[in-house]
Amino acid sequence: MSGYVVVGSQWGDEGKGKIVDVLSNKMDYVVRFQGGNNAGHTVVVNGEKTVLHLLPSGILSDNATCIIGPGVVIDPFVLLDELSSLEQRGLNTSHLKISGRAHIIMPYHILLDKLQEQKLANNKIGTTKRGIGPCYADKYTRIGLRIADLVDFEYFKERLKSTLTIKNEQIVKLYNEKPFDYDELIAQFEEIREKILDRIVDSVSIINKAIEDDKDILFEGAQAAMLDINYGTYPYVTSSSPTSAGVLSGAGVSPRALNYIIGVVKAYSTRVGEGTFVTELFDDTGEKIRKVGNEFGATTGRPRRCGWLDLVVVKQACLINGLTDLVVTKIDILSGFKDIPVCVGYEIDGVITNSIPASINEYNKAKPVYKYLPGWNEDITNIRNFEELPINCQNYLKFIEDFTKTRISLVSVGPDRENNILINKLI
Repeated sequence: MSGYVVVGSQWGDEGKGKIVDVLSNKMDYVVRFQGGNNAGHTVVVNGEKTVLHLLPSGILSDNATCIIGPGVVIDPFVLLDELSSLEQRGLNTSHLKISGRAHIIMPYHILLDKLQEQKLANNKIGTTKRGIGPCYADKYTRIGLRIADLVDFEYFKERLKSTLTIKNEQIVKLYNEKPFDYDELIAQFEEIREKILDRIVDSVSIINKAIEDDKDILFEGAQAAMLDINYGTYPYVTSSSPTSAGVLSGAGVSPRALNYIIGVVKAYSTRVGEGTFVTELFDDTGEKIRKVGNEFGATTGRPRRCGWLDLVVVKQACLINGLTDLVVTKIDILSGFKDIPVCVGYEIDGVITNSIPASINEYNKAKPVYKYLPGWNEDITNIRNFEELPINCQNYLKFIEDFTKTRISLVSVGPDRENNILINKLI
């Protein structure tokens, strides 16, 4: 058995979806372990783009059983829309299974997410307003509803009645909005129940049996290390742990299940939403990277903030995740720059550091310490061997390896699943 984990090494949008798609053809199982439809994974196959928000990226491969694990929060309306969209294209979705332990994003979660962001005004988190945070909050205050509750629908009704009383009180008294109608929600979820009932499984038993049977399993997360609830730029983070440690609780496996921990890192940096971004560019160069790299959110369409590669961030991701391998994406976007700055440290109040402060106020003071590397002009999208890359491009990649002390095993030089340079064997 080999357990593979694909995680983001920056702020998300590194290209995890593509890498999962490339690897999933060799997998027996692909398991999504955290997050919700606040993330978008873009996969391009034969020039056709598919954006997945909730479904595992491995859904495009019939080879693997796909599981949405216990650590995920599920908007069932989005789930059914995504399944329907794929089925209308003639794609098979029968290999998708859903953990009964996963929590349900309810319509009131989405409304409360929007209302809270509005109330925070200038201090808003910058959420996608998909209800992710409020759903996780209910999970940890133990008033949430789970997929398993739909199996015994009478129990679901009881749980909803109790929780809805609390939520409607918040909606009416705090925000002066119209309350949700209990009977309407019951009618909606009775219909949803019929459509997903045969997909609900005890995923913990299935995954651990697969481990015993020496199956190959790929664990897929959303977001990235700098958005981790514990180690990211709090409070401008997500509501779960998108690190390799999140696999253990999010999928229900032991640390011994993880053999390859693969961190995906974009050759430059991007971020969506609020929060510290030390290497952010506000000039024509930042706009050029955004335009050439098509840096617009797959879920929201928002322009991504763009900047130079921050290796302090990537190195922390290597440490926290215990990365065995790095995959570098979008390096083709950097062709044409004479010199390419790479952040190797921060200056904070005159002191140089190579670690990330816990205090957001201190982190906001950080100024990048750059190492300037010579660029290259060649189009590299059709290159498939490392040795054929321009020497300055090779040196750029070697610098990343040396700084992070983590080997680069794959380099993506274009959006399609075939636009890759394999350096070290992953499978």
